[in-house]
Amino acid sequence: MNKGQIFDFFSRLAEANPAPRTELEYDNDYQLLVAVVLSAQATDVGVNKATRALFREVLTPQQMVDLGEERLKTHIKTIGLFNAKAKNVIALSEILVRDFGGEVPQDRDILTTLPGVGRKTANVVMNTAFGQETFAVDTHIFRVGNRTGLAPGKTPLAVELKLEKGVPGPFRRDAHHWLILHGRYVCKARKPECWRCIVADLCRFKPKTPAPGTAN
Repeated sequence: MNKGQIFDFFSRLAEANPAPRTELEYDNDYQLLVAVVLSAQATDVGVNKATRALFREVLTPQQMVDLGEERLKTHIKTIGLFNAKAKNVIALSEILVRDFGGEVPQDRDILTTLPGVGRKTANVVMNTAFGQETFAVDTHIFRVGNRTGLAPGKTPLAVELKLEKGVPGPFRRDAHHWLILHGRYVCKARKPECWRCIVADLCRFKPKTPAPGTAN
């Protein structure tokens, strides 16, 4: 896509959803960090089901440390890789208490040093908690970036850097939310719903999916 098409692409997404936000449920920056760590290879719906009771009990890193790994596992056992995730959540909580006064650091490089926190997770936290213009490339954004021609790349980092370079100023803060939601509900992996896509005419995906009950 050229610059004009990219601007039009995000203008349409913004008009359809002026205030996009993550579908993870949380009440503070720390709970957001935990939720994003737990969401790796899991759905937001599944994470929310597991964390509702947990987050009523745990609001701070110290409370998580006090809860302990075994009790944490009972809360998140329905989430994939829950053993490893519980270990990481307790470890990162201990570090936050010991080194950061129980606060989530507003620094992507520092965040990525925490157990279980990769670049994608750090980007989500920096954007959603602290309003930074970061681009968290998950499977949905990777697919949308490549399929549409918006930000083609062979790796998540390559797609992230294309978005970093190409997303216009007015849309930078919310871009990754729009792309995630678009990939989750419209530009789906197996069968994109092109017939109801508001940016279909800008998209480079050629075998557009017709509406149900119609011919190709």
